[in-house]
Amino acid sequence: MIDITLENFQSELIEGSMNQPVLLDIWAEWCGPCKQLGPVLEKLEVEYAGRFTLAKLDADKVPQISQQLSQMFGVRSIPFCVMFKDGQPVDGFVGALPPEQVRAFLDKHVPGADELEAQEQEESAQAALAEGDTEGALEKLQHAVATDPSNDETRFDYVKLLLQEGRLDDAKVAFAPVIAKTSLVRRFDSLQRWMDALDFAKPAAGGAPAIADLDARIATNKRDFQARFDRTRLLMADQRWTDAMDELLDILMRDKSWNDDLARKTYIAILDIIEPPKVKVADGQIPPDDPTVASYRRRLSSVVLS
Repeated sequence: MIDITLENFQSELIEGSMNQPVLLDIWAEWCGPCKQLGPVLEKLEVEYAGRFTLAKLDADKVPQISQQLSQMFGVRSIPFCVMFKDGQPVDGFVGALPPEQVRAFLDKHVPGADELEAQEQEESAQAALAEGDTEGALEKLQHAVATDPSNDETRFDYVKLLLQEGRLDDAKVAFAPVIAKTSLVRRFDSLQRWMDALDFAKPAAGGAPAIADLDARIATNKRDFQARFDRTRLLMADQRWTDAMDELLDILMRDKSWNDDLARKTYIAILDIIEPPKVKVADGQIPPDDPTVASYRRRLSSVVLS
Protein backbone atom coordinates (compact mmCIF):
# COMPACT_ATOMS: atom_id res chain seq x y z
CA MET A 1 0.00 0.00 0.00
CA ILE A 2 1.25 3.46 -0.87
CA ASP A 3 0.06 6.99 -0.04
CA ILE A 4 -0.40 9.26 -3.05
CA THR A 5 0.80 12.85 -2.94
CA LEU A 6 1.31 15.55 -5.54
CA GLU A 7 4.99 14.63 -5.58
CA ASN A 8 4.59 10.89 -6.29
CA PHE A 9 1.31 10.93 -8.24
CA GLN A 10 3.09 10.58 -11.60
CA SER A 11 5.61 7.93 -10.59
CA GLU A 12 3.51 5.75 -8.28
CA LEU A 13 0.07 5.99 -9.88
CA ILE A 14 0.48 6.85 -13.57
CA GLU A 15 3.80 5.12 -14.29
CA GLY A 16 3.20 2.43 -11.67
CA SER A 17 -0.02 1.35 -13.39
CA MET A 18 1.94 0.69 -16.57
CA ASN A 19 3.39 -2.40 -14.88
CA GLN A 20 0.37 -3.63 -12.91
CA PRO A 21 -3.11 -2.36 -11.99
CA VAL A 22 -3.31 0.25 -9.22
CA LEU A 23 -6.49 0.73 -7.21
CA LEU A 24 -6.69 4.27 -5.82
CA ASP A 25 -8.79 4.67 -2.67
CA ILE A 26 -9.88 8.30 -2.19
CA TRP A 27 -10.81 8.79 1.46
CA ALA A 28 -10.87 11.31 4.32
CA GLU A 29 -10.30 11.12 8.06
CA TRP A 30 -13.82 12.31 8.89
CA CYS A 31 -15.52 9.77 6.56
CA GLY A 32 -17.09 6.83 8.41
CA PRO A 33 -17.68 4.61 5.32
CA CYS A 34 -14.07 5.23 4.31
CA LYS A 35 -12.92 3.65 7.56
CA GLN A 36 -15.14 0.63 6.85
CA LEU A 37 -13.81 0.16 3.32
CA GLY A 38 -10.13 0.71 4.11
CA PRO A 39 -9.49 -2.57 5.98
CA VAL A 40 -11.41 -4.51 3.31
CA LEU A 41 -9.13 -3.14 0.59
CA GLU A 42 -6.01 -3.82 2.62
CA LYS A 43 -7.02 -7.46 3.20
CA LEU A 44 -7.78 -7.90 -0.50
CA GLU A 45 -4.39 -6.49 -1.47
CA VAL A 46 -2.80 -9.24 0.65
CA GLU A 47 -5.19 -11.88 -0.71
CA TYR A 48 -4.38 -10.98 -4.32
CA ALA A 49 -0.67 -11.39 -3.54
CA GLY A 50 0.79 -8.58 -5.62
CA ARG A 51 -1.59 -8.78 -8.56
CA PHE A 52 -2.60 -5.17 -7.93
CA THR A 53 -1.27 -2.27 -5.88
CA LEU A 54 -3.44 -0.44 -3.37
CA ALA A 55 -2.89 3.31 -3.27
CA LYS A 56 -4.59 5.72 -0.88
CA LEU A 57 -5.25 9.42 -1.39
CA ASP A 58 -6.50 11.75 1.37
CA ALA A 59 -9.09 13.97 -0.33
CA ASP A 60 -8.46 16.79 2.16
CA LYS A 61 -4.68 16.77 1.73
CA VAL A 62 -4.60 16.39 -2.06
CA PRO A 63 -7.86 18.00 -3.29
CA GLN A 64 -6.41 18.78 -6.72
CA ILE A 65 -6.30 15.11 -7.69
CA SER A 66 -9.44 13.94 -5.89
CA GLN A 67 -11.57 16.73 -7.38
CA GLN A 68 -10.27 16.10 -10.90
CA LEU A 69 -11.10 12.39 -10.69
CA SER A 70 -14.49 13.09 -9.13
CA GLN A 71 -15.37 15.43 -11.99
CA MET A 72 -14.12 12.91 -14.55
CA PHE A 73 -16.41 10.18 -13.21
CA GLY A 74 -19.26 12.46 -12.09
CA VAL A 75 -18.86 11.45 -8.45
CA ARG A 76 -19.51 13.72 -5.45
CA SER A 77 -18.97 11.46 -2.48
CA ILE A 78 -16.34 9.28 -0.83
CA PRO A 79 -15.05 6.66 -0.44
CA PHE A 80 -14.41 6.64 -4.16
CA CYS A 81 -12.09 4.04 -5.70
CA VAL A 82 -10.53 4.36 -9.16
CA MET A 83 -8.74 1.59 -11.05
CA PHE A 84 -5.69 2.71 -13.03
CA LYS A 85 -4.25 0.56 -15.83
CA ASP A 86 -1.62 1.46 -18.42
CA GLY A 87 -1.42 4.98 -17.03
CA GLN A 88 -5.14 5.71 -17.31
CA PRO A 89 -8.18 5.66 -14.97
CA VAL A 90 -10.42 2.97 -16.44
CA ASP A 91 -13.17 2.23 -13.91
CA GLY A 92 -14.34 3.03 -10.40
CA PHE A 93 -16.89 2.51 -7.68
CA VAL A 94 -18.38 4.58 -4.86
CA GLY A 95 -19.20 3.62 -1.29
CA ALA A 96 -18.17 1.02 1.28
CA LEU A 97 -18.97 -2.06 -0.79
CA PRO A 98 -18.86 -5.50 0.88
CA PRO A 99 -15.80 -7.67 0.15
CA GLU A 100 -17.64 -9.83 -2.41
CA GLN A 101 -18.54 -6.83 -4.56
CA VAL A 102 -15.05 -5.33 -4.32
CA ARG A 103 -13.60 -8.71 -5.31
CA ALA A 104 -15.92 -8.84 -8.34
CA PHE A 105 -14.74 -5.36 -9.33
CA LEU A 106 -11.09 -6.36 -9.00
CA ASP A 107 -11.57 -9.53 -11.02
CA LYS A 108 -12.67 -7.44 -14.01
CA HIS A 109 -9.32 -5.66 -14.12
CA VAL A 110 -6.69 -7.68 -12.26
CA PRO A 111 -4.93 -10.62 -13.94
CA GLY A 112 -5.75 -14.02 -12.48
CA ALA A 113 -3.16 -16.04 -10.60
CA ASP A 114 -2.93 -18.50 -13.50
CA GLU A 115 -2.45 -15.68 -15.99
CA LEU A 116 0.28 -14.14 -13.86
CA GLU A 117 2.07 -17.48 -13.45
CA ALA A 118 1.89 -18.08 -17.21
CA GLN A 119 3.35 -14.63 -17.84
CA GLU A 120 6.26 -15.39 -15.53
CA GLN A 121 6.84 -18.69 -17.33
CA GLU A 122 6.79 -16.87 -20.68
CA GLU A 123 9.41 -14.40 -19.48
CA SER A 124 11.55 -17.25 -18.12
CA ALA A 125 11.23 -19.05 -21.45
CA GLN A 126 12.46 -16.01 -23.37
CA ALA A 127 15.39 -15.71 -20.98
CA ALA A 128 16.20 -19.39 -21.49
CA LEU A 129 16.11 -18.91 -25.27
CA ALA A 130 18.48 -15.97 -25.01
CA GLU A 131 20.90 -18.28 -23.18
CA GLY A 132 20.55 -20.99 -25.83
CA ASP A 133 18.49 -23.34 -23.65
CA THR A 134 15.85 -24.36 -26.18
CA GLU A 135 14.61 -27.40 -24.25
CA GLY A 136 14.23 -25.35 -21.10
CA ALA A 137 12.30 -22.71 -23.04
CA LEU A 138 9.97 -25.33 -24.53
CA GLU A 139 9.30 -26.80 -21.09
CA LYS A 140 8.45 -23.38 -19.63
CA LEU A 141 6.22 -22.45 -22.58
CA GLN A 142 4.41 -25.78 -22.37
CA HIS A 143 3.76 -25.13 -18.69
CA ALA A 144 2.58 -21.59 -19.43
CA VAL A 145 0.09 -22.81 -22.04
CA ALA A 146 -1.22 -25.48 -19.68
CA THR A 147 -1.58 -22.92 -16.90
CA ASP A 148 -3.33 -20.29 -19.01
CA PRO A 149 -4.78 -21.91 -22.16
CA SER A 150 -6.45 -18.66 -23.25
CA ASN A 151 -3.13 -16.81 -23.59
CA ASP A 152 -2.80 -16.55 -27.38
CA GLU A 153 0.63 -14.88 -27.28
CA THR A 154 2.17 -17.68 -25.24
CA ARG A 155 0.60 -20.37 -27.41
CA PHE A 156 1.94 -18.64 -30.53
CA ASP A 157 5.46 -18.61 -29.06
CA TYR A 158 5.19 -22.27 -28.03
CA VAL A 159 3.96 -23.54 -31.40
CA LYS A 160 6.48 -21.36 -33.23
CA LEU A 161 9.39 -22.76 -31.22
CA LEU A 162 8.21 -26.34 -31.80
CA LEU A 163 8.12 -25.67 -35.53
CA GLN A 164 11.56 -24.09 -35.45
CA GLU A 165 12.84 -27.26 -33.81
CA GLY A 166 11.25 -29.44 -36.50
CA ARG A 167 8.62 -30.93 -34.17
CA LEU A 168 5.67 -30.56 -36.54
CA ASP A 169 3.48 -33.24 -34.96
CA ASP A 170 3.92 -31.75 -31.47
CA ALA A 171 3.19 -28.30 -32.90
CA LYS A 172 -0.07 -29.53 -34.44
CA VAL A 173 -1.16 -30.99 -31.10
CA ALA A 174 -0.42 -27.70 -29.32
CA PHE A 175 -2.17 -25.77 -32.08
CA ALA A 176 -5.30 -27.94 -32.22
CA PRO A 177 -7.22 -26.15 -29.40
CA VAL A 178 -7.08 -22.84 -31.30
CA ILE A 179 -7.33 -24.03 -34.90
CA ALA A 180 -10.84 -22.55 -35.15
CA LYS A 181 -9.41 -19.12 -34.31
CA THR A 182 -7.19 -18.84 -37.39
CA SER A 183 -9.72 -16.55 -39.09
CA LEU A 184 -9.81 -14.31 -36.01
CA VAL A 185 -6.20 -14.23 -34.79
CA ARG A 186 -3.80 -13.28 -37.56
CA ARG A 187 -0.71 -14.81 -35.98
CA PHE A 188 -2.49 -18.15 -35.66
CA ASP A 189 -3.27 -17.92 -39.36
CA SER A 190 0.45 -17.29 -39.92
CA LEU A 191 1.37 -20.46 -38.03
CA GLN A 192 -1.19 -22.42 -40.05
CA ARG A 193 0.41 -21.22 -43.31
CA TRP A 194 3.82 -22.36 -42.06
CA MET A 195 2.45 -25.78 -41.12
CA ASP A 196 0.77 -26.05 -44.52
CA ALA A 197 4.13 -25.33 -46.15
CA LEU A 198 5.78 -28.04 -44.06
CA ASP A 199 3.08 -30.53 -45.06
CA PHE A 200 3.53 -29.54 -48.70
CA ALA A 201 7.27 -30.12 -48.49
CA LYS A 202 6.96 -33.62 -47.00
CA PRO A 203 8.18 -36.30 -49.43
CA ALA A 204 5.27 -38.49 -48.32
CA ALA A 205 2.71 -35.83 -49.22
CA GLY A 206 2.49 -36.99 -52.82
CA GLY A 207 5.96 -35.91 -53.74
CA ALA A 208 6.62 -32.18 -53.47
CA PRO A 209 8.31 -30.81 -56.59
CA ALA A 210 12.06 -30.33 -56.45
CA ILE A 211 13.14 -26.72 -56.23
CA ALA A 212 15.27 -27.20 -59.36
CA ASP A 213 12.17 -28.24 -61.33
CA LEU A 214 10.34 -25.14 -60.12
CA ASP A 215 13.32 -22.98 -61.11
CA ALA A 216 13.14 -24.44 -64.61
CA ARG A 217 9.42 -23.65 -64.87
CA ILE A 218 9.99 -20.10 -63.69
CA ALA A 219 12.86 -19.61 -66.14
CA THR A 220 10.52 -20.63 -68.95
CA ASN A 221 7.63 -18.47 -67.73
CA LYS A 222 8.24 -15.61 -65.28
CA ARG A 223 4.47 -15.45 -64.69
CA ASP A 224 4.17 -19.05 -63.55
CA PHE A 225 2.92 -17.84 -60.17
CA GLN A 226 1.97 -21.29 -58.94
CA ALA A 227 5.54 -22.46 -59.45
CA ARG A 228 6.79 -19.37 -57.63
CA PHE A 229 4.38 -20.00 -54.76
CA ASP A 230 5.32 -23.67 -54.54
CA ARG A 231 8.94 -22.56 -54.42
CA THR A 232 8.02 -20.18 -51.59
CA ARG A 233 6.50 -23.02 -49.59
CA LEU A 234 9.64 -25.12 -49.96
CA LEU A 235 11.71 -22.16 -48.79
CA MET A 236 9.38 -21.66 -45.81
CA ALA A 237 9.76 -25.32 -44.88
CA ASP A 238 13.53 -24.82 -44.85
CA GLN A 239 13.10 -21.60 -42.80
CA ARG A 240 14.74 -19.58 -45.56
CA TRP A 241 12.51 -16.66 -44.76
CA THR A 242 14.08 -13.81 -46.72
CA ASP A 243 14.39 -16.00 -49.82
CA ALA A 244 10.71 -16.89 -49.47
CA MET A 245 9.70 -13.23 -49.18
CA ASP A 246 11.83 -12.32 -52.19
CA GLU A 247 9.94 -14.94 -54.21
CA LEU A 248 6.61 -13.53 -53.03
CA LEU A 249 7.73 -10.02 -53.96
CA ASP A 250 8.33 -11.28 -57.50
CA ILE A 251 4.70 -12.42 -57.62
CA LEU A 252 3.40 -9.18 -56.15
CA MET A 253 5.37 -7.02 -58.58
CA ARG A 254 3.63 -8.82 -61.45
CA ASP A 255 0.17 -9.43 -59.96
CA LYS A 256 -0.72 -7.88 -56.60
CA SER A 257 -4.00 -9.77 -56.20
CA TRP A 258 -3.02 -13.20 -57.58
CA ASN A 259 -5.06 -16.10 -56.20
CA ASP A 260 -7.18 -14.06 -53.79
CA ASP A 261 -4.22 -12.05 -52.46
CA LEU A 262 -2.37 -15.23 -51.49
CA ALA A 263 1.14 -13.84 -51.99
CA ARG A 264 0.59 -10.79 -49.78
CA LYS A 265 -1.11 -12.83 -47.03
CA THR A 266 1.75 -15.34 -47.01
CA TYR A 267 4.33 -12.54 -46.95
CA ILE A 268 2.63 -11.02 -43.89
CA ALA A 269 2.56 -14.45 -42.26
CA ILE A 270 6.32 -14.74 -42.65
CA LEU A 271 6.79 -11.30 -41.07
CA ASP A 272 4.72 -12.49 -38.09
CA ILE A 273 6.81 -15.63 -37.79
CA ILE A 274 10.25 -14.01 -37.97
CA GLU A 275 9.50 -11.00 -35.79
CA PRO A 276 11.37 -11.48 -32.49
CA PRO A 277 9.76 -10.70 -29.12
CA LYS A 278 9.89 -7.01 -28.23
CA VAL A 279 12.74 -6.18 -25.87
CA LYS A 280 11.94 -4.36 -22.66
CA VAL A 281 12.86 -0.68 -22.62
CA ALA A 282 12.53 2.16 -20.15
CA ASP A 283 9.14 3.79 -19.74
CA GLY A 284 8.38 6.24 -22.52
CA GLN A 285 10.81 4.63 -24.97
CA ILE A 286 9.81 2.70 -28.08
CA PRO A 287 11.29 -0.80 -28.55
CA PRO A 288 13.59 -0.93 -31.58
CA ASP A 289 12.33 -2.67 -34.72
CA ASP A 290 14.12 -5.76 -35.98
CA PRO A 291 16.09 -4.52 -39.02
CA THR A 292 15.14 -7.46 -41.27
CA VAL A 293 11.44 -7.20 -40.43
CA ALA A 294 11.48 -3.42 -40.86
CA SER A 295 13.26 -3.68 -44.22
CA TYR A 296 10.86 -6.27 -45.64
CA ARG A 297 7.84 -4.35 -44.38
CA ARG A 298 9.06 -1.34 -46.33
CA ARG A 299 9.57 -3.46 -49.44
CA LEU A 300 6.04 -4.82 -49.20
CA SER A 301 4.58 -1.33 -48.80
CA SER A 302 6.60 -0.10 -51.76
CA VAL A 303 5.33 -2.89 -54.04
CA VAL A 304 1.71 -2.86 -52.88
CA LEU A 305 1.38 0.92 -53.07
CA SER A 306 3.20 1.34 -56.37
